[in-house]
Amino acid sequence: MKKYHILLVDDSPNVLKALQRTFRLTKDYEVIPADSANAALEVMETEKIDMIITDENMPGTSGTELLKTIRVLHPHIIRFMLTGQTDIEVAKNAINDGAIYRFFTKPWDDFELLISVRYAFKQRELEQENTRLKSTLKQKDKLLNQLEEEHPGITKKRVDSDGAIIIDCET
Repeated sequence: MKKYHILLVDDSPNVLKALQRTFRLTKDYEVIPADSANAALEVMETEKIDMIITDENMPGTSGTELLKTIRVLHPHIIRFMLTGQTDIEVAKNAINDGAIYRFFTKPWDDFELLISVRYAFKQRELEQENTRLKSTLKQKDKLLNQLEEEHPGITKKRVDSDGAIIIDCET
């Protein structure tokens, strides 16, 4: 399995340590801590990040603003919000402006967080596979159309009442 890179952003060192301990339970993830939105953006300049989990209330740039920026600059990155606020307005803004995948309140449940992260990556893998399969299907459909133009009737099949394919052999 691929090792995913998760950027953890929180101005509290204790929260960052707790999140890092949570992700140490599995070897599937490499976590990178950042103590501010600016530090997170600096990390993203040098590291390939697959997911970001950020706090809302931080000095300077809020988590929602950070996610909004990341949505524009790196739309492929999966975005989670983790906050001590239970204000519905914060959640609404994070969802609408940052297009987040999940919203968690502090204190979080380690197991629920890990499951949500795993599901987010599985969903992304399925979307990528779907895109790849659609591309393959388009290529094959294009090839069949070209064959039909060059050899009219080659892509048509006839079946009898039992569903067996009828093959006409010219001698």
